[in-house]
Parts: sequence; structure tokens; C-alpha cells
Amino acid sequence: MVAYQAADTNLTNEEVDRIFRALADATRRDIVHRTLTAEASISDLADRYDMSFAAVQKHIAVLEEAGLVTKRRRGRERRIRGNPETVRKAQTLLNTYERIWQARIGQLNTLLAGE
Repeated sequence: MVAYQAADTNLTNEEVDRIFRALADATRRDIVHRTLTAEASISDLADRYDMSFAAVQKHIAVLEEAGLVTKRRRGRERRIRGNPETVRKAQTLLNTYERIWQARIGQLNTLLAGE
């Protein structure tokens, strides 16, 4: 079932839930930011946070499940890269919500101007 159609983006309820649940955590948002800027190994990322390697792996797994990052193997290491397409889908959905909100504010302004 497609829950949202915003411009050329179709997201199911489950996809929207996974994306925004993943982005609800500050560490995960930082990982997305870092990996959109440059690909990084899990070890590189783990060195940046005051948590265990396993905890960082769990954060990456949540992001990967949401489609916000991808993993690829390079030799013995796993490289993480941000997925701009999923970020674009989330932004498109938020833009749709903003247009709805702006339309309602416009209606309110029209009502208030008529008084």
C-alpha cells in the first residue's frame, strides 16, 4: 500500500516509519551526515563515538534497513555510504507537509483579512 505520494516519490507507511525512526537518533543523523559527505569504514565511524563498535554497528544496521546508508565490502572492511535518494524522498515528504501547512496559513490569513 502506498501511503504517500509526494511529487515523484512513493513511500509506504513502513518506509516512512523506518526513515524517521532512524533519523530520530542524533548519532544516526551524524552518521548519515558524515557518510553523505564521504564514504567511511565502520571502524572510522566507531572511533568518532563514545560507544562500543557493536553499538555503532547496530546504528548502521538501523540506517541500512531504512535505506539511508549502504554498505559495501572493500577487502576486509565494510564501507558505509549515505544514500542521497532516500534523504531526497524524506525531504520531498517534508516539503509536501510544509505546502499543506502554508496553504492552511494562507486560508487563515484570508479569513482574518475579510473581518
